[in-house]
Amino acid sequence: MANETLEYDDALVRRFVTATIVWGGVGMAVGLWIALQLALPRLNFAPYFTFGRLRPLHTNAVIFAFAGNAIFAAVYYSSQRLLKARPIAWLGKFHFWGWQAIIVAAAITLPLGYTQGKEYAELEWPIDLAIAVVWVAFAVNFFAMVRARREKHLYVALWFYIATIVTVAILHIFNNLVIPAGPLKSYSIFAGVQDAFMQWWYGHNAVAFFLTTPFLGLMYYFLPKAAERPVFSYRLSILHFWSLVFIYIWAGPHHLHYTALPQWASTLGMIFSVMLWMPSWGGMINGLLTLRGAWNKVAADPVLKFFVVGITFYGMSTFEGPMLSVKSINALSHYTDWNIAHVHGGALGWVGFMVFGMIYWLVPRLFQTKLYSQRLATAHFWVATIGIVLYVVSMWASGIAQGLMWRAFDDTGRLQYPDFLETVTRLVPMYWVRALGGALYIAGMAMFAWNVWKTWRARPAQYEPVVVEVPPRVNAPRPLERAAQPREHWHRRWEGLPALFTAWTVIAVVVASAFEMIPAFAIDDDVPHISTVKPYTPLELYGRDIYISEGCYNCHSQMVRPFIDETVRYGQGGKPAEYSRAGEFVYDHPFQWGSKRTGPDLAREGGRRDELWHLRHFESPRTTSPGSVMPAYPHLLDDEIGWTKIQQRVDAMAMLGVPYGAEALADAEGLARKQAAAVAARLTAQGGPADAGDKDVIALIAYLQRLGVDIAAARDAKEDLR
Repeated sequence: MANETLEYDDALVRRFVTATIVWGGVGMAVGLWIALQLALPRLNFAPYFTFGRLRPLHTNAVIFAFAGNAIFAAVYYSSQRLLKARPIAWLGKFHFWGWQAIIVAAAITLPLGYTQGKEYAELEWPIDLAIAVVWVAFAVNFFAMVRARREKHLYVALWFYIATIVTVAILHIFNNLVIPAGPLKSYSIFAGVQDAFMQWWYGHNAVAFFLTTPFLGLMYYFLPKAAERPVFSYRLSILHFWSLVFIYIWAGPHHLHYTALPQWASTLGMIFSVMLWMPSWGGMINGLLTLRGAWNKVAADPVLKFFVVGITFYGMSTFEGPMLSVKSINALSHYTDWNIAHVHGGALGWVGFMVFGMIYWLVPRLFQTKLYSQRLATAHFWVATIGIVLYVVSMWASGIAQGLMWRAFDDTGRLQYPDFLETVTRLVPMYWVRALGGALYIAGMAMFAWNVWKTWRARPAQYEPVVVEVPPRVNAPRPLERAAQPREHWHRRWEGLPALFTAWTVIAVVVASAFEMIPAFAIDDDVPHISTVKPYTPLELYGRDIYISEGCYNCHSQMVRPFIDETVRYGQGGKPAEYSRAGEFVYDHPFQWGSKRTGPDLAREGGRRDELWHLRHFESPRTTSPGSVMPAYPHLLDDEIGWTKIQQRVDAMAMLGVPYGAEALADAEGLARKQAAAVAARLTAQGGPADAGDKDVIALIAYLQRLGVDIAAARDAKEDLR
């Protein structure tokens, strides 16, 4: 059959590149602002621009807006050329505008306090449904190109794209199974330990399959193109891909060491996390050795400079991650700024630098003109490199200092730093260094945007269509034709059978997930019953929703680990606290164990302080806690409780199996009003305002005063808390 001509759709790629730059600037600017808020708390402007509400906006913008748009640009550009096929035009436009609408929806709802309260999955259920629809459109468009391809075999970059598309869909669907309790309110169908397990199965693998596999695909395509050399090793790429896909999915429980998660699950996560180091470094080595003999070119080409540093950060992050998963190291690092260093080394060092390198390589080809300034690109490289190094090193120092101070005892056997605020005030200089590093990184981003904009300004009046001659479409051979073909390497055969390749990828992910999840969800003994643990009252449930809405989980954990320093620190009346048990979280939809302590743990907060202290703490934190970096929440003293919302929320929780009594199911609002009046009376008796009985602060205080009370009652009753 005669060859055909094909015009590539580079207009779609240009749109995604533009969105990457715009949203990258927005997301990183928000990141710099919240970094400054930790050093200078008065930069919090309640209610919409506090750290707790802006931090999820920053993470979602950098991950799903900046990195997400970059992924789509990379996939659409490289896949067209690797498959010799064109995407469906209208579906590409729907994908682009649908994804931007989702980002805008996130930018509006998160500062307004609409959140599920689960890291990297904060967006509420209508937006989650939109994400699913747009992701399906992306998948259909990609696999339509695969079906219409003119190249029989799938190149390695396409393997990683396939793994990304199918696995992200699985992760997103299962982690976001919820019961709606309003237009922008929902509760996870999972509770406590199971919810934590599901969240970090999702959370760690969102890093794996949204911030790793697509960028490895990017690396395997754009690095050889920029270096004008083939990938170092085809066999190593096979080993890299399959071991990464199978092993990565097991690693999530290492985020939950020494929590109420069963020990077998966290140990399994640690083992597979340590194993993960080998395939990860296999990919790094494959990337760097692709540049063998081209180091003179690296010295002269800013594109290759970005790629080399990006791949180096990938190697560093994938060594540090397994190291932090080892329990003895995790005992020191978890809940500290060390985790922040690790995450940003991956997100800004690996992902950011790979995006910059890709776009610098793409821009002259997309805009059909020379890059405006190679010198400016080189300056961007050095400024961003210095910025990310300052950022990571300052957070390493801060995190290690935190961990050591929390566990330090003096010669008398007492905590050396009993006041949690002592660790906070010591870290403020490191927060300033982090902000400086972030400012330099954003300065580099501004250079980048200027360089791309000036290049775009020099584009031709009309782009020349990119037309190539391609062979006829590949059709699957018939059985007799297959038998007559020469025998190929097993993986080479799979590359010519994309449906089979995709199926094996899904099987690898699903089987690994099932081996972890089935025992965690099926064995009742993993979550023993504690008789004193009761559902939250309607008012406490509403207060918990306020806690989640304000993003308090971004700075506070609710998990006393079985360490002597934590049980002593969070005890009362000279008695150490009980460490957290799985059974006390059975009604927590979602769980609130946290992943970072900027403030103290709150799991045993109930009864430690009176209601007036809490009110003053929300109104002006530094009056009760000098040196605190917590935002002030004066609006909580003015905003009225949404009484009419309470019944719907109690009903939703009852649908999830929470055993509310007949009175709560019939008159949740009445019960809430009665408890609010009792809390307000105690507050007034302590010298507080007399008109606070219908304010949000009352509901939030009621929730905080409940934390740890049930487990204390179980201990007093001498109940077996194994």
